Amino acid sequence: MESAAGEARPAALHGEGGLRLVADAWGDPSDPPVLLLHGGGQTRHSWGGTAAALAADGWYALALDLRGHGESEWAKDGDYSFDGFVADLHQVLAGLAGRPVLVGASLGGITSLLAEGESREPVAQALVLVDVVPSLDREGVGRILAFMSDRPDGFASLDEAADAIAEHLPHRPRPTDLSGLRKNLRLHGDGRYRWHWDPRFLTGERRPAATRNPDRLRAAARAPAGWGRPPPGPLSAAAPGPGWRPDAARRSGTGGPSASGSGRRRGGGGSCAGPRGPSDAGGGGGAPRWRRPPRRGWRTRRAGGS
Repeated sequence: MESAAGEARPAALHGEGGLRLVADAWGDPSDPPVLLLHGGGQTRHSWGGTAAALAADGWYALALDLRGHGESEWAKDGDYSFDGFVADLHQVLAGLAGRPVLVGASLGGITSLLAEGESREPVAQALVLVDVVPSLDREGVGRILAFMSDRPDGFASLDEAADAIAEHLPHRPRPTDLSGLRKNLRLHGDGRYRWHWDPRFLTGERRPAATRNPDRLRAAARAPAGWGRPPPGPLSAAAPGPGWRPDAARRSGTGGPSASGSGRRRGGGGSCAGPRGPSDAGGGGGAPRWRRPPRRGWRTRRAGGS
């Protein structure tokens, strides 16, 4: 079924062990696919604006709620390890008609990097990392996790949530339209809004923070021989290092909950690996500018291979 470029339609997918995953799809399924993965504590709605723009440019865009996030099912065994997220991604990839471009922010970027870097064969046409690099800054990660765990009892209103976000991200203007923020919060029976994720994602024994292995990430980043990618440029508080650009960090935000409250991720910055990523990885406003492949016979050569 084809949808108008600017209109999303729901897509039901399955992860490891049949875990129910929810996604939104834009565009014609016969177009080359791009799979968008959000950051920790976010939802698929973070990518809404970008996905619509990509579909208008001739891509079939899928934005996925990761396990335990948004409307996707919570892991019954509390497995929010990186291995769990990677296993889900492999299941989703197996159901696609061809290898997609993977675009991952923060947690979604780590998941995409591990899936590609630890596979015997390529699983993606290209890999784009947003707000993440293999070597994370512990202090920056700590600030993000502190924000995510700061309000376990939730918020009395969307305005209160927006105030908390503005305090966490003082360099960003406080949003006036809170409709996007509503998509990242759940209204509970006690009348309070809470973030749209399983609390065990932060507190469980198999949470991502308990399974993070920098050496594993660096090995995955080196593994796909011949991609010829530049050193990734950090784009968030969690990833300062060589080549860090404060202006890019301000543009792209953090890997925490959909902190802008807009429900959209347009542009920002990213590190690109592979033959067909954004032509301006550090672009600011507007959607990423992608080089669209031909509709038919769109196979491309990987750098140094086929």
